[in-house]
Amino acid sequence: MNTQPQERRTHLRFDKIFTVYLSTQDGMMRGIGRNISARGMFIEVRDSLGLGEKLKVTFAGEDGTEMTCLCEVRYQVALAFGRKDGQQGNSRGVGLRIVAYETMDDAPLLLVDRERVMH
Repeated sequence: MNTQPQERRTHLRFDKIFTVYLSTQDGMMRGIGRNISARGMFIEVRDSLGLGEKLKVTFAGEDGTEMTCLCEVRYQVALAFGRKDGQQGNSRGVGLRIVAYETMDDAPLLLVDRERVMH
C-alpha cells in the first residue's frame, strides 16, 4: 500500500520568492510571492483578505516591465512557528486563483479557462 501523498496539481509550479503588488477594494499592499503556476499562486501578505475577494496582482520585473492579473482569494493560511532565536514567528498568506491577465492598459482582460482549480 502506498502511503505517500500523491501530487494532484497538473500545472508546473515556479517556486521562487518575488515581490508583487496587490490592488484591492481597500487600496494597495505589497506581498511576497512564494510560488506560481499557470492557474494560481501563493502570496504572503501582512493583512488578511476575504475568501472570494477579487484583486489585481502586479508583478514588476527588474527591467521595469510589469504584468497584471485578476485573481480570486481561494484560501488563507496563518502560521505560528518557533524561530532559531527562541522567539515566536508568524506568517500569513493567501492562495489565489488566476482569473484573467491584463494585456495592455487600454485593452480588456484576457480571460483564462474557467475550469475550477483547487490549490
